[in-house]
Amino acid sequence: MTDDVLVEIHTQKLWGDRWLEYHIRQRPVFACILGFTETALVPGISAAGLTAADRLRTAIADAEVLTYGFAPFSPLPSLGGGISPAVLTHGILSRLAVSIWLLNAGLPLVPSVPVVNLGGRSPACVSTGQALSGGMVRLLWQQGWRWGELLAPRGAYLILSECVVGGTTTAQAVLTALGYGAEGMVSSSHRHGNAAQKTALVRLGLRHLRSDATPWEVVAAVGDPMQVVVTAMALAASHHSGVLLAGGSQMVAVYALARAWAAAEGWPWHPQRMAIATTPWVIHDPAAAVVTLAQLCHCPPLLSGRYGLHGATSPELAAYAAGYVKEGVGLGSALVLAAGYAQWSERQLLSVLEGSIHRHQYQMTQAGKS
Repeated sequence: MTDDVLVEIHTQKLWGDRWLEYHIRQRPVFACILGFTETALVPGISAAGLTAADRLRTAIADAEVLTYGFAPFSPLPSLGGGISPAVLTHGILSRLAVSIWLLNAGLPLVPSVPVVNLGGRSPACVSTGQALSGGMVRLLWQQGWRWGELLAPRGAYLILSECVVGGTTTAQAVLTALGYGAEGMVSSSHRHGNAAQKTALVRLGLRHLRSDATPWEVVAAVGDPMQVVVTAMALAASHHSGVLLAGGSQMVAVYALARAWAAAEGWPWHPQRMAIATTPWVIHDPAAAVVTLAQLCHCPPLLSGRYGLHGATSPELAAYAAGYVKEGVGLGSALVLAAGYAQWSERQLLSVLEGSIHRHQYQMTQAGKS
């Protein structure tokens, strides 16, 4: 790749160069898989909503923002700092005319925007060791495989993103169950992380799991619906196109799950067609070690847009630069598109993001008056 492409490759440099050379100048299709886990209801586990009631509707509000640019029916929950990454992702994708698909893998409330309903249900807390039934895992797998095959041909490659409050905790649980030492390595929406709390919940859940559990049993015990759907979609789509897994710790877990599942079942797939995109704030999170985790799990290239949001005038963007929120709803992939596909400078990106925030705030004000 040329130096004018502002995409940083943090792992698997040669593989990353090849992936970018083949895909980055092309327009993808973007899918966001909405999910939930009752882990999100544990006090303090996530900053994606200050209260449990907030966190119940975070994914629904984010789906509205991805659809409309603001949330007219389910206002975004209050955060400890920053603004939902959905606002920023929407601003970039809408400017670049990228097609957006929303898939409901299992939400506790009915979405207020058009989505593809996959028939999933929100699972129990990871601490129970009984998050999902085996039947639900198989249903979500079948649906994910089907939609991976359907969406892959619709763009030059397929971006698979997520919105799951509490999802970094289930990511740690799945990675640990698969044999990776993930404690203290996954990122968090909290500015300074909450590794001890995550680990305590994960250890409770893993007490119920055999050491020789299959991938099916692992995700049923301590996973979440998004992980099943995205894993199946990624494996299926890899037969047809490139795949960009959009997220940090959660997509490292998805890739590790894909490797384990494919190996256990003898399924053919094409990992060389995959990459992972996350944000610079996950990469440089001092309370995590996502780059090391990706290397440990033999992941495909870990990419990020080479942006710092320096010079941001809005407090919402300044909060990102300070380490709040960091990732979610495909923001890392949107920044990679801004850097590689659109080749925006830092100033151009700031203009788009601050414009998106201002429009969101104006539309929410107008909606409140009606």
